[in-house]
Amino acid sequence: MPTIFNVDHKLIAVPVLAVTAAAALYSAGRLWALSRRRRRKNVYETAKRLNDCLLLHYGSPDEIMKWDFGPKADVHFPKRCAELCIKYCREEQKLPSRALDIGCGVGRSTFELTHAFNEVIGIDINKSFVETCNLLKEKGYLKYSIITEGELTQDLDAVVDKNVDRSKASFQRGDACNMPLDIGEFGCVLAANLICHLYSPNEFFDRLPNLVSHGGILVLTSPYLFSTQITPKENWLGGWLTNNGTPVTGFDCIIEKLSPFFELLMEEEIPFVLRETDRLYQWTVSHATIWRRK
Repeated sequence: MPTIFNVDHKLIAVPVLAVTAAAALYSAGRLWALSRRRRRKNVYETAKRLNDCLLLHYGSPDEIMKWDFGPKADVHFPKRCAELCIKYCREEQKLPSRALDIGCGVGRSTFELTHAFNEVIGIDINKSFVETCNLLKEKGYLKYSIITEGELTQDLDAVVDKNVDRSKASFQRGDACNMPLDIGEFGCVLAANLICHLYSPNEFFDRLPNLVSHGGILVLTSPYLFSTQITPKENWLGGWLTNNGTPVTGFDCIIEKLSPFFELLMEEEIPFVLRETDRLYQWTVSHATIWRRK
C-alpha cells in the first residue's frame, strides 16, 4: 500500500477531497448569491433610472425640489430645451415642419415640440425609455414612484400636457452614432445632454449636416461630463490637453466640427436639478448652443 510519511495515502486523500468539495460548494454558493444580488441591483438601478427620468421630465417643482430654499426655478429642463428650439425656429422660412429629438429620454421635449411642428420624432437607445414614451403617447399619463428615503417611496403621476397633440409625436429606438439613413431632414434638431453619453461623438457630429435642413435650427446642450466609462478617451470631444499643454474644451471641438456647416447664433447656460432622494440632489449647469444650418 503506498504511503506518505508512513501514512496511508487514502487516509490523506479522503479528507482533502472533502475539503476541496466543500470549498467548491462554498465558492459556487458565493457566486450564485453575488450573481443574484447583481441581478437584483441591476433591476433596481434600471427602475430607479427610469423613475428619476420621469420625475425630471414630468415632475412638478414641489415634487422635484421639496425645499422652498432650493433652486425650484431650475426644474423642467426638457421643457426649457424645447422652448429654446421653438424660440429660434423662424416660421417665415419654408422649412420642413419636422423636429427630431435625439436622446429623447421619456419624451417631454418631444411632446413640447409638437406645439410648433407637425411631426416630431423622439429617438433613444434605451428600450425602456422608448416603451415609456409610447405608453405616454397612448394614455397621456403613467404612474411611477420615487425613493424618498431608503426603501420608502412616493407614488406620482407623469402627465402629458392636455394641450399637446400627442398624435404628432412618434418614438423609436436608435443609436445617435448610427442614425437611420432614410430618416430625412428636419427644420429643428435637439440633442439635450447627449454628447457625453456617446461612444463615438464624432460619428454623431458627422451626421448632423444631413439631418438639419438649410436654414434649420440645431440646439445642443451639454455639461461636458466626459468619462472613459462611456466614451473612450481618444473619442472625447474636449476635456484634454494638447501635446504643448494647451487645454481643449468641449465647446472648442464643437465649434471645429460644426462651423463649416452651421452658424452659431447664441450660447446660453441652463441650470437644472436632478433629484436622488428627498435630501440628495445634483445641481448642474448645461451649456446650450444654438446653431443655424448654412
